[in-house]
Amino acid sequence: MTILDNVNSPKDLKKLNTSQLNELCSEIRELLINTVSHTGGHLASNLGVVELTVALHKVFDSPNDQIVFDVGHQCYTHKILTGRKNEFTTLRTEGGISGFTRPNESEHDIFSSGHSSTSISAAVGLARAKQLKGEKGKAIVVIGDGALTGGLAYEALNNSGNDHSNLIVILNDNNMSIDRNVGSMAKNLTTIRTSKKYVTFRSKLQRGFAKIPKIGTNINRFFTLINTKIRKVVYKATFFEDLGFRYYGPIDGHDIEALIDVLCAAKAHNHSVLIHINTVKGKGYSPAEKNPTQFHGIEKFNINTGEPLSKEKNFSASFGQTICKFAQNDSRICCVTAAMGEGTGLVDFAEKFPKRFFDVGIADKHAGTCSSGLAKNGMIPIFAVYSTFLQRAYDQLIHDVAMQGLKVIFAIDRAGFVGEDGESHQGVFDTSFLNSVSNLTGFAPSYYDELEAMFYEAVYKINGAAAIRYPRGSEGGRPDGYIYEHNPFCVIGDDNKNICIVTYGRLFSQCYSAYEQLDNVFLIKLNMIKPIDTGVINNLKKCSKIYFYEESVRSGSVGECFGSMLAENNIECEYKHIAVDNEFISQASVESQMKKYHMDADSIISEIKEVKNGEA
Repeated sequence: MTILDNVNSPKDLKKLNTSQLNELCSEIRELLINTVSHTGGHLASNLGVVELTVALHKVFDSPNDQIVFDVGHQCYTHKILTGRKNEFTTLRTEGGISGFTRPNESEHDIFSSGHSSTSISAAVGLARAKQLKGEKGKAIVVIGDGALTGGLAYEALNNSGNDHSNLIVILNDNNMSIDRNVGSMAKNLTTIRTSKKYVTFRSKLQRGFAKIPKIGTNINRFFTLINTKIRKVVYKATFFEDLGFRYYGPIDGHDIEALIDVLCAAKAHNHSVLIHINTVKGKGYSPAEKNPTQFHGIEKFNINTGEPLSKEKNFSASFGQTICKFAQNDSRICCVTAAMGEGTGLVDFAEKFPKRFFDVGIADKHAGTCSSGLAKNGMIPIFAVYSTFLQRAYDQLIHDVAMQGLKVIFAIDRAGFVGEDGESHQGVFDTSFLNSVSNLTGFAPSYYDELEAMFYEAVYKINGAAAIRYPRGSEGGRPDGYIYEHNPFCVIGDDNKNICIVTYGRLFSQCYSAYEQLDNVFLIKLNMIKPIDTGVINNLKKCSKIYFYEESVRSGSVGECFGSMLAENNIECEYKHIAVDNEFISQASVESQMKKYHMDADSIISEIKEVKNGEA
């Protein structure tokens, strides 16, 4: 019987001593490593916050005290401690628990998450609502130093520090020091200031001053001013104090006893508090400590070696190779990314062309506008970004790039279904919002050589902005002898037949596989998806039925634009658009998602055969 066996809710932590809590942390780490090796997921970030999460649930009373995890990719220990221990092996699997916080899983998950830098804003609202309603409890944020590269975090900090509120922000610093602790005096003062007795004494003293007629308020102001000046002398850097927070730290984020002390002190406050802790990303698993970037988000891996089980070439790697090849011969080409250099395949580019590689941190909006500045002064910037994160730079795409008529190329990775990451990461919205942007050309490669050719067109043939969207993973099956000839679309088969399947990108392989097994059908592959070349209409005049397949939400999509074009050109036929309806896509393998939304070859065959049988 392990300690973890007896922990089924946060209440079970209240009776454990420090030694038992440390043992519990070791057991949790073992469970994390074993599970993620089989399911894939965010390992390094979760290993770094085990002690912090245990301490949080030891001190606070979730869900009355509401804990908001920024991004949510460090919430695995939280899930284990809040009643999902027995389900943890289903992490990121279809029908299992999510790799991010999800309120539909547990009352302890306050917000659905997946994108960075949103937590402080959400918690400010939670804290203010509690105050307005007279409810007890704290709103507690766990945010990493990486997320503080996102501007939204600073907007929230600026708006919240001077609140006399129940907000606690915990800054998990696992890479850089923001506010450094100077000398033994500062360390001693930190120890004193994290004492619950000190906080309680100070609060009583201030309440006593406030009761003194006429001069009580002025005494409190003087007391606060002197306290602040002393802290500035001792701590040197007081960024958070200047924003109005009570600052504690840095604290060893792997010292359970120290964490409990500082959290108890923060709990006693009636003012916004920021606790700065230092942790080791990947703590307790040597491969993750040595290479935290690789283990931030990792596929299934060998526990003994840390090596991923699959090493297939993928579109991200193909993009990286392509851009290195172009940059070798063109000094204008540069790459911009928002903390996703490895994820988007730009590691080699960064090493070979360091002066032309710009990682701006988790700041997708800044990346978009920075790219426009590069373009304005004669560079050819390529902004490499996941589809789900490009959503965050929509205004920049319109206002700072397209409206200016600037040549910025958007390399949109993880377009379409992404599988196990779930609702927040599915790349199914970009086609819709890109379709609404003027002065933008869109491409959708199905194969690696097409990706290279389309980037060449975007760089050297297209005026203005361009977007090339491609899926997560490797390329699919390819027709024998198929060659991309730089046409906006291509026709496979005899267009005198009655039924046409239209598609683009990854789904072309599924549609072609179905086409080979169907009669009276031909296939159109769109290569340029914005704008759609009107010449395609000439191939559709004899069709009685057209099926359009795409990995996208239906509203505003390429398929909707295609349907409008058919109507405008008086093409009289039955048109069926197979896409994602008004819903968010749950976690599952990509193969399962394809099947669920009727986009795999078998579903396509079944759909069209059923129609043909119906006609007969």
